[in-house]
Amino acid sequence: MAIKERKEREKQDMRNLIIDSATQLFLKQGYDKTSIRIIAEDIEYSPATIYLYFKDKDEIFYIIHENAFEILDKLLRQHNAISDPYERLHELGKTYVNFALENPDYYDLMFVMRAPLAEIKHKEKWSAGECAFGYLLETMAACIDQGLIKPADKFVAAMTVWSFVHGLVTLYIRERTCILEMPDEDVKQMMNASLTHFLAQMKT
Repeated sequence: MAIKERKEREKQDMRNLIIDSATQLFLKQGYDKTSIRIIAEDIEYSPATIYLYFKDKDEIFYIIHENAFEILDKLLRQHNAISDPYERLHELGKTYVNFALENPDYYDLMFVMRAPLAEIKHKEKWSAGECAFGYLLETMAACIDQGLIKPADKFVAAMTVWSFVHGLVTLYIRERTCILEMPDEDVKQMMNASLTHFLAQMKT
């Protein structure tokens, strides 16, 4: 292996080590407690070393956020085989809700926290976000074209559905569903039932 290639590989290996450490720390103790210093201690390097690979904490968390979107996107696209777009839309909604409930820290980073936004604004486009929303938009357009839901602009319809499921899971993640005074499993079942009821209102 040429010296240049070896150095590039070593650089990528170190970046991966930092991202892996930051991800595990984030999932264990949250965003605020995962500092550059803590990451450096975890991988047994100095904070200065991390700054050789990432300009700041936001850049690290942007990559974690991108990786989380990749997980979500794979889960959503498992429903490609469902030919009926309305049924696919329903499954997308359930998958989105379940992803959020099973990965609340990832969801918070992806859709609630401001942390990745500073880095996103430096990019030409938000590829991860566009990919996930694009799949919803494509499915919604198929529903409209086939007359499976009430006529609407596809962007308005997609934003309406996304806003609804986002509201559901954010209320749960931020512990506002405690007002229901129900066992946790009952709350989760109610959320999926709410999604079914909401989509039924859109159906023709």
